[in-house]
Amino acid sequence: MDLIKVRRAFHEIPEPGFQEVKTQKLILELLKTMPNQAGMDIKTWKTGVLVKIKGSAPSKTIGYRTDMDGLPIKEMTGLPFRSRHEGYMHACGHDLHMTIALGMIEKLLQQQPKDDVVVLFQPAEEGPGGALPMLQSEAFRSWKPDVIFALHIAPEYPTGVVAIRKGILFANTSELFIDFIGRGGHAAYPHLANDMVISASHFVMGLQTIVSRRVNPIDSAVITIGKIIGGTKQNVIAGSARLEGTIRALNPETMEMVKREIEAHAKAIELAYHCQTKIDYGSNYYQVFNHADETEQFIAYCQAEGHEWRECQEAMTGEDFGFFLKEIPGFMFWLGVNSKAGLHEATLQPDEAAIAKGVDIVSGFILNGSV
Repeated sequence: MDLIKVRRAFHEIPEPGFQEVKTQKLILELLKTMPNQAGMDIKTWKTGVLVKIKGSAPSKTIGYRTDMDGLPIKEMTGLPFRSRHEGYMHACGHDLHMTIALGMIEKLLQQQPKDDVVVLFQPAEEGPGGALPMLQSEAFRSWKPDVIFALHIAPEYPTGVVAIRKGILFANTSELFIDFIGRGGHAAYPHLANDMVISASHFVMGLQTIVSRRVNPIDSAVITIGKIIGGTKQNVIAGSARLEGTIRALNPETMEMVKREIEAHAKAIELAYHCQTKIDYGSNYYQVFNHADETEQFIAYCQAEGHEWRECQEAMTGEDFGFFLKEIPGFMFWLGVNSKAGLHEATLQPDEAAIAKGVDIVSGFILNGSV
């Protein structure tokens, strides 16, 4: 299988979460070209795909997960294989993730592993979140692995370099949507209206004190408001406003405390500015916490096989793979792709040489590691 060609085919068809119809179709078509078809079973779940590779003398089931969806970003790479879906791009590396998973499947069908292996092509990682419903599905439960691992590309690391750490790798995350409802009016008569631009602005400024004054300085949390919507014309007082943002915290207790503080601030705004507020936390992702034993086994494998690796710091990024690790022991690691542009940037161009390296690392760990 020409993995570079496969990656470019995926890159051309990024799709939103739970709408990965073309992506699922391409995965199924590529699986049909694999050798030793009798060595695997295939299931579909929503727009996802589950593949089970039969072990020669299984004592457990090893899980490997990859994500599938694209992002609502207009691509600006100028590549000849750039996105054909206007306004969407594989700007988080899921095209590489899927390609590596397919390369691993092909390799394991040629060189049978001892244990059973289940590969999960999971939809909707970027939202609204596919990991938790997949985890709860009958399709997954019938093939539930005993251990599970995954990778994520890292633009900041040299191509093929592994970065990993025991314990917390990615933060707990939550979307944040807040609507402010007041009363609009004429700009010349502000006393007859309840200005929601003012209310929302004071709320945004007040949020900054939650992290600086309510979160333990030894702990970590972030509240970001990335979008403000309010008003229709320069001389019309806005009767409504909407804030959209994100919350990130390195432990679940801090996340819950931050949410309580946000709600308290909203109540205070209601009293002070005579308005109503509505809060929606949208998608919530659980922290990615790497289990010690499995992470140590992977590090030992990298050392033994000569794969360059580094211990990394925790990041405030979010990944719904954390839901799998909450229930099943395992880990996630970064794989360097040496790109000047970072994740979620319209000019992201990962080094495609990382694909072969990724296949070698993940298949080798299953075949030669002690997982």
